[in-house]
Amino acid sequence: MFSSPFSSAPASRAPVNAYVRTGVETRVTDADPHTLVSMLFDGFFESIAVARGAMRCGDMAAKGRAIGRAVSLVDEGLRGALDLQAGGALAHDLHDLYAYVSMRLTRANLKNDESALDEAATLLQPLREAWKSIGVATAPALIS
Repeated sequence: MFSSPFSSAPASRAPVNAYVRTGVETRVTDADPHTLVSMLFDGFFESIAVARGAMRCGDMAAKGRAIGRAVSLVDEGLRGALDLQAGGALAHDLHDLYAYVSMRLTRANLKNDESALDEAATLLQPLREAWKSIGVATAPALIS
């Protein structure tokens, strides 16, 4: 039987995944610091949506991967980008907020607690909107 290279089999997703990965890598390489932080926020909210869907479908493996990605984006990306010495009290407050969000995400993963996902998203949504509104011109001074 002939197998189409365009079938819906999981193996056919590999080229698409590679293309998407390359596109993201290119955007990261070419991005200014403001855009990179925006991408971290966008990735976080995408991961929360995937985790919520997986939780509702009972796909615990996908839920764990999505929440793990969200935690990494918060801990290694957003929290890691803070300049605690130059950023003063605001940077320290954000550091603490990001730690709390990571804790809530961990709870969401362990307890299948969708309300913890909602809380994490609710806490970061105003920051995402504020970050997008400040613009590229002023953002580099806020991150390392």
